[in-house]
This record gives sequence, C-alpha cells and structure tokens, in this order.
Amino acid sequence: MNPLLTLARPDILELQPYQHAAWDPSLERMHANEMPWRAQGDNSAAGLNRYPEPQPHALVERMASLYGVPPANVLVGRGSDEAIDLLVRAFCRAGEDNVVITPPTFGFYKVAARVQGAGVIEVPLLPGDFALDVPAVLEAASRAKIVFLCSPNNPTGNLLDEAALLRTCHELTDRALVCVDEAYLEFTNRASLAARLEELPNLVVLRTLSKAYALAGARLGTLIASEDVVGLLKRIIPPYAIPASTIEQVLALTEAPQRAMAAARIRTLVEEREQAAARLARMECVINVYRSDANFLLAEFRDAGRALEAGKAAGLLVRDFSRAPGLTSCLRISIGTPAQNERLLAALERP
Repeated sequence: MNPLLTLARPDILELQPYQHAAWDPSLERMHANEMPWRAQGDNSAAGLNRYPEPQPHALVERMASLYGVPPANVLVGRGSDEAIDLLVRAFCRAGEDNVVITPPTFGFYKVAARVQGAGVIEVPLLPGDFALDVPAVLEAASRAKIVFLCSPNNPTGNLLDEAALLRTCHELTDRALVCVDEAYLEFTNRASLAARLEELPNLVVLRTLSKAYALAGARLGTLIASEDVVGLLKRIIPPYAIPASTIEQVLALTEAPQRAMAAARIRTLVEEREQAAARLARMECVINVYRSDANFLLAEFRDAGRALEAGKAAGLLVRDFSRAPGLTSCLRISIGTPAQNERLLAALERP
C-alpha cells in the first residue's frame, strides 16, 4: 500500500463505498429500477434510460492511451474540478488539515478547500517571472496534506521549472501529495510528469479534454495517480459520474482523425499566440506581455479598464485580472480564431 494513504482521512479509509448496480453488459437489465423503454427521440447507442457504467472501461482505456499511462492509474470525472474536489475531500479534515496553493493560480483549488473546511496556505509565485518558490513551498507543505501546482500556470501562462517540480515531489515523499495540473500541457513541448509516476508515488497529475481537444462542454477530466490513490478516490466519486452522452461523444471525438485535427489546431493556435504576443508588445498601451506556454496571454496594460472596454466595443470579451494580487492592470486574453485575434488587436491599437 502507498504510504501516502496514511495521510487520507481515516473515516474515508474505513468508508464502505456505495454499492451500485452490478455491471454486466451480457445480461438484460432488470436490477437497477430503470425505465425499460427509451425516451422518444433518444438515438444514443446505450440508451439514456440506462445508468452509465461507473468508471466506463472503454473511456478509461482511451484516456490511458491518450496520456500514455496504465489504466489502473486513471480516474475519469466531470472535469478537473471534480478531481480537485475529490482530492480535498479524501485527504483533508475540516478545521484540521491544509492545502498549499501558489497564487496567482487557478482559483478552484482554494474554493474546493474552503468548501471542505480545510485551511489554505498561500505561497506566492516569485514576482517577475512567476517561478515557483521551492523552499517556501516545502516549508508550507510541512503543515499541509496537498500541494496544488499548475503548469502551465493559469492565469500567468508560464511553465513551472521541471526540476523545481521534481524536487518538490521528491522532498515531500510520504509527507504530502503534490498535484500538478497540466490542463494546458498540449500547448507546450514538455512531456507530462505522469511518465515519472513510478518514482514519485506522491504525484497526482490532472489532464483535461477542455482545452486542446475542444471538449469543454463534455466535462471530462482525468486524474492520474498511483493505484492506491485512484482506488481511494473511487470510494467517494458518485457512482454514475460520467453521463452516457459524454462517454459516447468523447470516445467518438478522440479517435485518430480527431486527434490529428486537434494537433493541427494546436499548431495554428501557438503560431497565433506568438504573433499576438509580438504585436501586443509593440503597442503603446501595453506595459508587458508575459511569456505564455498556454492557449492565452497575460498582458499588463497602462489602463486595463480602457483596454477591456475596447475589446467589448469590438464584440469580444477578455478576462479582467487587474485587481488580483500580483496582477495589477493585467488582462488575460484567450487566443481565438485568426479573425477574432485581428479584431481584438486592431481594437487595442486604436488611439
């Protein structure tokens, strides 16, 4: 057993999981209190009158293949948000345990912890390049169960140094989980840390189809971790977490042709990102454009409010981070189609 399970909530370790109806596709179903007829107009393959398979075998196999890991190390859920929530609920006792976050970063880590009643220890990224402050993270982690690290980071866009990530994992072995959120990894040239899972038993990696695979509305996220951690989280994930429609759509839309299309679109988006960054950097209204390895840019404006309104006047909405600590006057700009990018940049260039 992974020694890290000793960090889990004792009541979760002792929990008798919900016993869902047995899954046997070879038999006709008269055991789950389902309606025996489909709804009128239901053209789905499995039938929406039937409960979906818990942790669908075909879907787990597909995600394992997509991310290059064994199926036993995979848990699928409703986006990375559900995986974050499950981790906090499984390992943090309300009023007793803490998580570490590194702002500015993805806001849901803090929300999930607060909902559970866990404490949140903030270790800001270093000013200037938003690098990881490893000594400070390690010190804070001595009082925490989970360290959440986002790489590439949202909303700053930068990859965290791989050596820093590995050092954090190694030094916290048996002491804390290190959850590395790789939601934007497809937009970089770096390999996933999931390949190091065998040597890093405290590592948890989050992946998503929302960004690179254009499936944000499908709500399918993948948690990759040791078999013991995956097994623990299976105790508390809802028994029919993934809707049947999502299962069918994801399997259809991650076939080889769709994966090739996604790769081509990623190349186009990265080219657009670099062109937009260069053009923004030349604008008088822009103070700084931060390096990005994601599908967005973070830019500091002389007047963020005016830039935000210029975008709205062009019919485009960007994200205002100007009041967030460490991001004064910053806007986050998602890279769109070439036509959308041109409209926004032209609007920002106008005096």
